[in-house]
Amino acid sequence: MAQMYADEAHEGAGEGEDAPSGWPDLPGDTAFTIKVPEADPLVRAGFPAHVTVLYPFVHESRIDAATDRELTTLFAGHDAFTLTFDSFRRYPGVLYLDPWPHDPVTALTKDLTRRWPEAVPYRGIFGAGLAPHLTVANSEGPATQDAAYDALQAELEPRLPLSCRVQAINLIIWDGARWRDRAAYRLMGCQDPC
Repeated sequence: MAQMYADEAHEGAGEGEDAPSGWPDLPGDTAFTIKVPEADPLVRAGFPAHVTVLYPFVHESRIDAATDRELTTLFAGHDAFTLTFDSFRRYPGVLYLDPWPHDPVTALTKDLTRRWPEAVPYRGIFGAGLAPHLTVANSEGPATQDAAYDALQAELEPRLPLSCRVQAINLIIWDGARWRDRAAYRLMGCQDPC
């Protein structure tokens, strides 16, 4: 996801461009994310704060009424949970917040990939995938990232910790120009109209 909901080292690509790692977002690509509006004021990466559950999922054309029912059942089998963000970490070129605990997010990813094994996290570029994370910034290269991210981290650390109650998982779709919401799937115990 190189644009609005992107979140790995490939995020430096511009709107509609292939990412530096060589994979493009293709029209009809789908993904599951956790929206984290509480973190939006901290994000400098040009897209809303989120934690990716699975990117990519299956092509949009494969999501029919039966798939939608199956997804509704799968997500309803997982309890709502709270993520806490209290520390920064880094991948090459990326400053991110580490959501804790990881287990509820990784359990969702495992259930999705068990049922849809063709949905390989990050197209297999990162092996088994990446640990759950919330990208804060991704615009610095190797020569500038340490100083820039040290300064940004020092600026933002006083705003931590922050917590987010996760009651739904969002299905988003790349339409060729931007990521857009398609559906929100409630988790067990969801109190709000998710």
